[in-house]
Amino acid sequence: MLKILFLLFSGLKFGKLLTTGGTMLISLVVYAFIYGWKYAAGFIALLFVHEMGHFIAARQRGLQVGAPTFIPFMGAWIEMKDLPHDAETEAYVGLGGPLVGTLGALACYFLARDMDHSSKWLLAVAYAGFFLNLFNLIPLSPLDGGRITAVLSPRLWLLGVPVMGFLLWQNPLNPVLIMIAIMAIPQVIKAWQFRADDPSHAGYYVASAETRLTYATAYIGLLAFLAVMTHDVHEMLATIR
Repeated sequence: MLKILFLLFSGLKFGKLLTTGGTMLISLVVYAFIYGWKYAAGFIALLFVHEMGHFIAARQRGLQVGAPTFIPFMGAWIEMKDLPHDAETEAYVGLGGPLVGTLGALACYFLARDMDHSSKWLLAVAYAGFFLNLFNLIPLSPLDGGRITAVLSPRLWLLGVPVMGFLLWQNPLNPVLIMIAIMAIPQVIKAWQFRADDPSHAGYYVASAETRLTYATAYIGLLAFLAVMTHDVHEMLATIR
């Protein structure tokens, strides 16, 4: 299997294999080597569903985006060729991923619930989907939660600092958490210095009270739902064990 992985990386030099299919296949092989093919395939599928949520939302707003790219243990992302022109558009694109990703995890959950104990791997995939979408809703840029809450106020990113700090305290050597924390530093500084009446960015963050209420309701509702589902599926997996 390691030889297969090496050949895949060799084939990705400068050709068209460095695309969604190629990077997805690399991730599939890596995850399968550790967790098994079934779980790996389900997990990659949910990552793809999440990113396609962003992709569809961006295209609905007329933004040009690239296809998803995957990196093992780092997740996946889509390349934004056009930047959002206001915070509401950024929030819309940011919400698309967790929303569609949650639907994908929910589909896995219902399928696993209707099957026998041999579907434990599928329930584990559902748990991973719920947990990762919940993690992504931490109100801290560059996570999706930071992009969604920006339409309310960038100052809300400060609420994500203690959450990320707690996660780092629990997992001090986690490279993904460390990378996100480093990327978040300039955004936290921006949030600390944010002034709603600053003319340099006032136009970007202008939104009606109705718009802010809509996104606040969607964000809090999705956050609560994912928290409940993550907890419940975790308990179900513990019971099966």
